Amino acid sequence: MSDNSAKIAELSFEDALKALEDVVRRLEGGEVPLDESIALYERGEKLRQHCQARLDAAQARIEKIVAGPDGKPSSTVPFDTE
Repeated sequence: MSDNSAKIAELSFEDALKALEDVVRRLEGGEVPLDESIALYERGEKLRQHCQARLDAAQARIEKIVAGPDGKPSSTVPFDTE
């Protein structure tokens, strides 16, 4: 794993999202040279993947709530099963 990827993996969802928004803002501004734009795009993609993985993990934890026949939660499974 590259140093840049390792740093991204350590970010919270909120920090990664802020960094991704900054990348998008800079790219949309059109003031960044081509080579830097490509590097920013690659970083943005890694940030997007990190955010999506965090969202998927959160959704999986939420889905551990077991619904009864009426659609209402009838029991729960502990979130932290690691």
